[in-house]
Amino acid sequence: MKLLPGLLCFSFLLSSVSPAAAAETILLDPVDAKRDRTVPIKVYLPAEKKPTAVILYSHGLGGSRNTKVYLGEHWAEAGYVAVFVQHAGSDEEVWKSVPPRERLSAMKKAAGVQAALDRYADIPFVIDQLEKWSVEEGHPLQGRLDLKRLGMCGHSFGAHTTQAMMGQKFPGNRTVSDSRIKAFFAMSPSPHKRLDPVDSFGHIEAPVLLMTGTKDASVITPDTTPEKRMQVYGALPEGDKYHLVFEGAEHNAFGDNRLGARNRIPHHHPAIQMISTRFWDAYLRENADARKWLQSEKVREDAKLVEADLWEWK
Repeated sequence: MKLLPGLLCFSFLLSSVSPAAAAETILLDPVDAKRDRTVPIKVYLPAEKKPTAVILYSHGLGGSRNTKVYLGEHWAEAGYVAVFVQHAGSDEEVWKSVPPRERLSAMKKAAGVQAALDRYADIPFVIDQLEKWSVEEGHPLQGRLDLKRLGMCGHSFGAHTTQAMMGQKFPGNRTVSDSRIKAFFAMSPSPHKRLDPVDSFGHIEAPVLLMTGTKDASVITPDTTPEKRMQVYGALPEGDKYHLVFEGAEHNAFGDNRLGARNRIPHHHPAIQMISTRFWDAYLRENADARKWLQSEKVREDAKLVEADLWEWK
């Protein structure tokens, strides 16, 4: 099976390290009858019970709806509903179901075209379900979702999924975007292997926040280098585009498992939490002060970035 460019390294192997839950969570397992496919989700709910902006999260290869707890809890504490989507066929079952010596091979096989297509269909299906549940009498999400203020985030394969939803062009000028999503945050983004990045991303008008690291490489697709990940920002047009490059950050710097913790630099997670939340404030809540903050060097001071970290906007 052909590998897609820029898919994730290991967000699997070891279980996530989860702090004590600080937000109410709901597990749901909706079934897409058209595809005979279950799309598990984990919903983090803020304390205040009123309609509020929603953030979708797409995990990396080998992940699950239980990854990136540090983001789900933080966004909920900031007043957002965070919906973490699990993608069958490229989730944790890929590696859990095989002996350790076969895991890398299994991961590479799972990083294929069909897995990507399944992911592309999972996101609109989940949005459809959220629209239904938000008005369904007695449902725990009734009256809790403001789906006119919808953002999306993902890491690695999840970043690839996020890029597709924001309108990335594929060969043949194909797109699979969903216009209901208004702002996008991708960690470890990647360009298409066969297209010039400008051809893929040069038309994107939506607000976009990108984060990567100077050591953000992939063992699944070795030709996806940190330098190539940075090409995505360079290809985007001006207007509400932001780019953070952590000096020394590896692929797992953005995760919350033990594997990434070994080399994780202490300021990374707090900076990701702070900057992403202000991004959502700016573009899902239309907070002018948050937008002004993003477009300033104040970010470096408040997020405690080190001198070698790159923060830029256009």
